[in-house]
Amino acid sequence: MRYELDLHRLTVDEALFKCEQFLHEAYCIGYYQVSIVHGKGTGMLRDAVRSYLSRNPIVRSYRRGGKDEGGEGVTIVELLTK
Repeated sequence: MRYELDLHRLTVDEALFKCEQFLHEAYCIGYYQVSIVHGKGTGMLRDAVRSYLSRNPIVRSYRRGGKDEGGEGVTIVELLTK
């Protein structure tokens, strides 16, 4: 099962707020890997999300999605474990 957040059609501020809630929930539930779908577009949302992830203390690492995961339109996040 893939735990995923879709940020399409959101502003950067809305997306970052949803991202914070989503990551906290995923961490509390015990997920160690989640997907954030931001789309390709201009890259502004992708860059904002990845910048946020780089500062989030529960994020172990993140990477762009592979070909079968959505490519550049998705960021795969590995969370710290409790």
